[in-house]
Amino acid sequence: MSAQLSASASAARAHQEMFAYWASLRRGASLPARVDLHPASMKRLLPTVSLIDVVNEPRDYRLRLAGTGLYGVYGREITGRMIGDVYNTAAFDYWRKELDKVVDERRPGVGVHSLAWRGAPHTSILWLRLPLASNGKDVDMILGYDAVVGSQAEGFSGIRAA
Repeated sequence: MSAQLSASASAARAHQEMFAYWASLRRGASLPARVDLHPASMKRLLPTVSLIDVVNEPRDYRLRLAGTGLYGVYGREITGRMIGDVYNTAAFDYWRKELDKVVDERRPGVGVHSLAWRGAPHTSILWLRLPLASNGKDVDMILGYDAVVGSQAEGFSGIRAA
């Protein structure tokens, strides 16, 4: 198996693990809340986990927390930043649309986003965004998980044993 296929398979397994953890926190039709998350339950995944606050009126998104593995992806600390301060215009438009869908539909989102905007055209993140709601219904935070894949992934991932 090629290194790229192996990395993609590993990323898919990590996504399944994160999704299963999130789904296990649901209470019937209610979405899990931030208080339901326990870092020890997702320890292996923490380096590329993020928590994104949903800011309303007008709607925007703030990166409340970004795992240490994301520093290498973005080339700087992104915790506390609004998404418009992290991405260029095209990437910002992409993320706003995807995050809006998670909030409006109250459903997980998944996709692949190229890091070409960061000067890494052969590297992408396989992303997962999971809705969280303090009241079980209205999405007020998003749990993110990113897996870095591609020919440059080794230099960007920051994912390594503790």
